[in-house]
Amino acid sequence: MTMWATPAHAATGEAVNPWVALAYLVAGVFFILALRGLSSPSTSRTGNRFGMAGMLIAVATTLVTHDIANIVEIAIAIAIGGLIGFLIARRIAMTAMPELVAAFHSLVGLAAVLVGWAAYLNPGAFGLLTTDGGIGAVSKVEMGLGIAIGAITFSGSVIAFAKLSGRMSGSPILLPARHVINLGTLAAIVVLTALFAMATGPAETLPLIVALTVLAFLIGFLLIIPIGGADMPVVVSMLNSYSGWAAAAMGFTLGNSAMIITGALVGSSGAILSYIMCRAMNRSFLSVIAGGFGAEDGGAAGGEPREQRPYKQGSAADAAFMLEQAEKVIIIPGYGMAVAQAQHALREMTDILEEKGVEVKFAIHPVAGRMPGHMNVLLAEASVDYDKVFELEDINSEFAQADVAFIIGANDVVNPAAKTDKSSPIYGMPVFDVDKARQVFFIKRSMGGVGYAGVDNDVFYMDQTMMLLSDAKKMVEEIVKALD
Repeated sequence: MTMWATPAHAATGEAVNPWVALAYLVAGVFFILALRGLSSPSTSRTGNRFGMAGMLIAVATTLVTHDIANIVEIAIAIAIGGLIGFLIARRIAMTAMPELVAAFHSLVGLAAVLVGWAAYLNPGAFGLLTTDGGIGAVSKVEMGLGIAIGAITFSGSVIAFAKLSGRMSGSPILLPARHVINLGTLAAIVVLTALFAMATGPAETLPLIVALTVLAFLIGFLLIIPIGGADMPVVVSMLNSYSGWAAAAMGFTLGNSAMIITGALVGSSGAILSYIMCRAMNRSFLSVIAGGFGAEDGGAAGGEPREQRPYKQGSAADAAFMLEQAEKVIIIPGYGMAVAQAQHALREMTDILEEKGVEVKFAIHPVAGRMPGHMNVLLAEASVDYDKVFELEDINSEFAQADVAFIIGANDVVNPAAKTDKSSPIYGMPVFDVDKARQVFFIKRSMGGVGYAGVDNDVFYMDQTMMLLSDAKKMVEEIVKALD
């Protein structure tokens, strides 16, 4: 069967089917529409559908325009992968979504590494052979970059998965002279890529590409282990960006414009989101890439709670009575709400309060939860009206007029140490001004624990704070009963 040339074969003089380019362009437009839709919870489902349509067009076009050795095997592989994805999507708990995203990023990175190695081992199948039977220098640069970025994404995402899933401590693991080691390793990767591009013959190129791959896997590990738990949402976003750039690099190697477009979109959007989150946390964007930006050598708080101090403890009945008397309530959800799956009970409490004439708003911190948008997804799952959900910069000034700040499962994002304690690992991160509210209700399991950043919280001990020590879902359900 005669096939039209792909872009990778265009250099050989073969004609490129304009319909292929058009199909990939249409797929790219769908991916852009998907990103636009995913920018808001209210349009996220439409965005997902656009993304699915774009991917279907891209995959179908690739299959149709390439000589496939065994289409049956590929169809079986697609079916198996689709079934696994479907089952995971149906069964995964929302609390496990961040580590699932990290795991998916690792698969993208690993795929880039495998494709790069396949192109190196069989360049003829990828249309990379030059007239002298070797691989062009430009193709080797693209190949090396794809393998390097993919390997960094894979190993970094594996560590992020381990931290987020609790298989590894969320506390920073600080190696001596880590910045020197990281910079030296990155410099070695750049040098190896240049040498690989200039080398000729398997005897010269094989040791270089092996060393490049090993060092890239190593640096991904080294970049993520020093990062503390409070900064993991930015890490997830940054790894998403890395996976996009890895895909784009492989797109150049394969001569596939759809991969280039998609990878560039994912890489740039992930980088922009990371930059926005870094600004929201008062972090340096460059320090994200360097690794270990969430901790300082020597450690500040060390994850140990301070000496026990007096606090006020209340009951669900006390909270219900005060909530009924309030005119304005601002709810700040955090990861504890996700763990307890309390969002549905919280929505029920919100409905009852609004029926009683209480104004209720939700305040979402950019890094609440374990990934960007984690709390937005949970509230959307519970059918909370999008108009009631506000970002930090839009609602922080309203705490001074709020009768109640209702904190459920959050900690670091309301910790005033971020504003006052220069030794704190979260210093400089903008937080909600809950201390300005007339009354603060703080739901957490016990007084013994601290936030994911490992620091105590002065809000626990304020005069206007009432601690509601219980499982978040159980406490909210008891408040709902008391409100009826």
